[in-house]
Amino acid sequence: MKFADRIQKFQTNVFADMDQAKRQALDAGQSLIDLSLGSSDLPVAAPILETIGQALQDPTTHGYLLFHGTRSFRQAASAWYERRFGLRVDPETEVLPLIGSQEGTAHLPLAILNPGDIALLQDPGYPSHVGGVYLAGGEMYGMPLVAEQQFLPIFSDIPAAILQKARMMVLSYPHNPTTAIAPLSFFQEAVQFCRNHDLVLIHDFPYVDFVFGDQKMPSVLQADCDRHCSIEFFTFSKSYSMGGFRIGYAIGNAELIASLRKIKAIVDFNQYQGILQGAITALNTGESEIQATIATFRQRRDSFVTAMNKIGWPVPSPEATLYIWAALPEPWQQQSVEFCKQLVAQTGVAASPGAGFGKAGEGYVRFALVHEPTTLVQAVDRIAAFLHT
Repeated sequence: MKFADRIQKFQTNVFADMDQAKRQALDAGQSLIDLSLGSSDLPVAAPILETIGQALQDPTTHGYLLFHGTRSFRQAASAWYERRFGLRVDPETEVLPLIGSQEGTAHLPLAILNPGDIALLQDPGYPSHVGGVYLAGGEMYGMPLVAEQQFLPIFSDIPAAILQKARMMVLSYPHNPTTAIAPLSFFQEAVQFCRNHDLVLIHDFPYVDFVFGDQKMPSVLQADCDRHCSIEFFTFSKSYSMGGFRIGYAIGNAELIASLRKIKAIVDFNQYQGILQGAITALNTGESEIQATIATFRQRRDSFVTAMNKIGWPVPSPEATLYIWAALPEPWQQQSVEFCKQLVAQTGVAASPGAGFGKAGEGYVRFALVHEPTTLVQAVDRIAAFLHT
C-alpha cells in the first residue's frame, strides 16, 4: 500500500508517544496526574448548557447548517469584538465560524501556500501550526523564541533568502507554550513587516482572556485596522471551558476569510446549531464568569510556582495562559522527552516535553494547571521525589 509523501512529515509525534507513555503508566498501576494537556477541568457555565439543552429539543436544529444559517453567531462575534477592541467588523464578509480555532490554523495554509512556499512560525509553537503548513506542501522556517528576548521573535534576523519564498507568518500571544505576552507595539511592528514583505499575518488568539494582571491583550487587528493582511482566530475552549464542544471563529481580511470559507466548504459543514446558540450565550455573558475562571487559574499558578520553588526547581510566575514553562534542571537539560517519559512512568505525573513544540523548546517542559491546588502540590511532591532518586 502506498501513501502520499506529505504523510512522512507526521511519522513521529512526541505527543502520541507521551500518550502511550501515560497508558503504560496506568497499566503499571500508577495514579495519573495529567498536567500534559491544556484542557480545562472547569464546568461550562449553566446558562450556556441551558441554551444548548433547549436547542436539542428543537428538531429544526438537527440538520446540516450552511453558512447563511450561522448569521446570528457571526453577528454576536462581531459585536463582541467591537465591544472588546473598539473595531467594527462586517459579520457577512469578515467573520467565519470554525470547529475550533485549530481547524482554521490547520486549513488556512491550504489557501495560501503552494508547494515549496515557506511559512514563518514561532519556535517553540503550537504543533497544529506546523501540521497545517506541511499538509499544504509548504516548508517551515522557525523564528526562535528565547527568554532573553521575552519570547518574541526578532524579525530582522530572518534571512533575505527565506523572505523571498515566505508567504505567511503565524503568531500567537499570549503564547503557548512559553506563556509570553506581547504589547500592541509588537503587533504594529509585525504588521508593517508583513506588509513590507507581502506576507499574510495569522494570529492565533485562544488565550485572549487568560491574563492574570489588569492589562488587556491587544488584537492584531488593532495594529491592522484596515485589515490589509491579517486574520485572527478565537476559540471558546479556554475562556468558556468549551474545549469538547469544538467551537471557534476567525475574524479579519475579507479575502482571507473567503478563501478559508472555500476550504471549509470542501472539508466540513458548520458546527451543530445548538452549540452555536450556546456560544452566542457565552459571548453575551458578563465578565464575572470569565474573571472567576481566571481567578481559579491564578490561584493554581501561585500554588504550583510556590511548591516548585520549595523543592529547589525555580520557575517563573507566568503573566498569562494556563501553563508553566519550566527550564529543565540538570542533568535533563537537553532530554525533555526522556524526562517526561521517566517522570510519568515513575510517578504518574504527566507533562509535555518542550521538544514537542519545536527545536527551540528543547530544554523545557510544560505543565498545564488543570487540577485543583491540592492535586498540583501533590504532583510537585512526586516531582521532588523523582528528582532526588
